[in-house]
Amino acid sequence: MFDLAIVGSGFAGSLMAMIAQRLGRSVLLIERGSHPRFAIGESSTPLANLLLEELATRYDLPMLLPLTKWGTWQRAHPEIACGLKRGFSFFHHRTAEPWTGDPDHEDQLLVGASPNEEIADTHWYRAEFDEFFAHTAADLGVTYVEEMELDELSNTGSGIHLGGARHGSRTGFAARFLFDATGPRAFLHRALKIPEVPMPNLPETEGLYAHFSGVRRFADTAPEAFEGTPYAIDDAAVHHVFEGGWVWVLRFNNGLTSAGVAATRSRARVWSLERGEPAWTQILQEFPSVGLQFHAARAVTPFHHSARLAYRSGCWAGERWCQLPSASGFIDPLLSTGFPLTLLGIHRMAEAINEDWGTNRFAFRVREISLQNEADFLAAEQLVAALYAQMHDFPIFRALTLLYFAAASFNESARRLGRVDLKQGFLLREDPQFGKGLTELCSRAISGINSADRRRFIDEITAFIEPINVAGLGRKDRRHWYPADPRDLLDSAAKLGASRADVTEMLRRVMACPVT
Repeated sequence: MFDLAIVGSGFAGSLMAMIAQRLGRSVLLIERGSHPRFAIGESSTPLANLLLEELATRYDLPMLLPLTKWGTWQRAHPEIACGLKRGFSFFHHRTAEPWTGDPDHEDQLLVGASPNEEIADTHWYRAEFDEFFAHTAADLGVTYVEEMELDELSNTGSGIHLGGARHGSRTGFAARFLFDATGPRAFLHRALKIPEVPMPNLPETEGLYAHFSGVRRFADTAPEAFEGTPYAIDDAAVHHVFEGGWVWVLRFNNGLTSAGVAATRSRARVWSLERGEPAWTQILQEFPSVGLQFHAARAVTPFHHSARLAYRSGCWAGERWCQLPSASGFIDPLLSTGFPLTLLGIHRMAEAINEDWGTNRFAFRVREISLQNEADFLAAEQLVAALYAQMHDFPIFRALTLLYFAAASFNESARRLGRVDLKQGFLLREDPQFGKGLTELCSRAISGINSADRRRFIDEITAFIEPINVAGLGRKDRRHWYPADPRDLLDSAAKLGASRADVTEMLRRVMACPVT
């Protein structure tokens, strides 16, 4: 009998397996298919990279450290494709109108995530990234079984029994505890008939996506609009936003680009997204500047249609089993919240295994962690719902995104400074003042902001984030272009309960980024 069985060998399942193995547990990792394989969900963030770095350091996984920054990744693993992500780029589009830009950047938002390429974030080309993680887990001693179709699951009282078919033969395994890392509506959802529950705020959405070659840089479609940007706007998570949805564009260094659309059900039905490529062509025709970016592009994978993009499980943990956040729910690609939510959940579960495995307290910790994971998820869901509600009004949409960037940059800085008392859950949801205010502002945005209150609402957000704003967000002189400027962090040292010397030392340490 294994201590742990983990179903699903994407990066989350493989990482959980590696950590458990390092903690002395016997681990079985089961994969229905094989690597390499297509997977969506590709854009990392500063907080996600920091969480991965912390896990790799704490649990003796030095082989993962180079993958937490662009520079070290390129030197250590140039064979694993990825994309350079210097920040988040947003452009607002109107149907049938070309995007031209304006001197005050009212139809755009650029938020830098790193001051240079060396320590920049990345887009993970999941086919090769996940393959590396799965094979690394096996190299560390995890028992890895590919191409196994599970169709049996039972709780024997002393453990979990898993059975299924592999290469035409029946086989089975037993484990004391089971993690599901297979993604939304996957293994445990089907095996235990776990109900899916509605999102509290987000409208029903659909998605359509593929990988492409020959995608033009958006900056090349209107070069005069992007002189002096804080980073190359295409070396980023690019968001083309319009009423009722948005198109993402993520460039890899292997010549491929991940792109797709997420849209409300009403918007998706106008295009009949289930048609695949014809629907994509119609979207490009409706938004001519996006169409210009994809004029010479061709899809190199089949188009994938998700009729229900968002997902929330009705039960996140049970007796002898737990779903990792990547299997418990999915909100939207908007703001790239999936990786940090998953990595925060892995952090918590790793601590529980380390501290309470084999004790009566372990089951309690699993339930407690699942509640924390779900609370993080719901905080992110409410913010994304607020953004969807205001996609028609870009100034309000833009202001709402600053809630995310302020909380994320503060959390990252606090963690790097070792300020445990300032780490208050995802989006600082446990902070009494910020968590309550975030909920109230998002709720008002979802309900609707009338024209008379628009300016007041935007100014209210700017004032609200000021106590945690360590990135110079909302400064009028920057005209919605926000660089990742270390001077902003130095000037905000007191907000983090630190001195300028503390922040200077932290910056020196982070920006050195040696290859491990």
